Amino acid sequence: MSKDTFNTGLDFFPKSYPMGFEYGDDCFGPKVELRKLNDIRKSLKDPNCIGPEIVYAIAMHVGKKRHFDVLEKKHLLFGVVTYAEGRLGEEPIRSQGHIHKKSSYAKGWSTPEVYQIWSGKAVIYMQEYADDDPGRCFAVYAEPGDIVIVPPSWAHATISADSNTPLTFGAWCDYDYGFEYEKVRAHKGLAWFPIVMHNGSLEWSHNDHYLKRELVCKRPEGYSQFNIEQGKSIYTQFEENSNLFDFVPKPHVLAKLWDGFVP
Repeated sequence: MSKDTFNTGLDFFPKSYPMGFEYGDDCFGPKVELRKLNDIRKSLKDPNCIGPEIVYAIAMHVGKKRHFDVLEKKHLLFGVVTYAEGRLGEEPIRSQGHIHKKSSYAKGWSTPEVYQIWSGKAVIYMQEYADDDPGRCFAVYAEPGDIVIVPPSWAHATISADSNTPLTFGAWCDYDYGFEYEKVRAHKGLAWFPIVMHNGSLEWSHNDHYLKRELVCKRPEGYSQFNIEQGKSIYTQFEENSNLFDFVPKPHVLAKLWDGFVP
């Protein structure tokens, strides 16, 4: 990362042209997967909108070479994502809404995800359900260094809150990650759409395919119940305590903490 962005704890660099990542000598990482506009149209307010052909690049399973075996043993995976500049019609650059698949390793639970923003600004949008009644809805505004936890089974999307600065972030995920899109696509997206206003700020438009529920816009919680330190690299925190993120592939071990969870 550049000197002006958050210290990720990893020796790697995002690239814009072509979109992707360069890995340092002590890091491993895969060839990036490119998400194109046509891949995510079904989750957008205007499926026929114009925008960058490549919306974001994602590399799932990145880390330091000396951690490769322990990550596999713990069923942990570290993913990194970088976004394009620009907009998708009226909407900012964003991912498509999804739910994490249920995992046999997690005793049949859908798995959570721990995000950390590295550059740019983000909104992690999430709702309890992808059914007609979406339950509680949150838009969590995050800046470099901020950590945001998406709980098990919640539908969510990651949104760039600054169309002039590419968003880059990392996330702890389950090793056998998988995404479910069907319910979100059946509702023509998530329950709230982000709209970029003339001054660059975000406003929110309700998706009438859902029962209307209040959208709570907020900053991230501290997550002290998970012993996570806000503002410190989540990869470095793993290096210092390799058991810290065991709850990601095994959310059932902290079942009580998910009841009434506020992100």
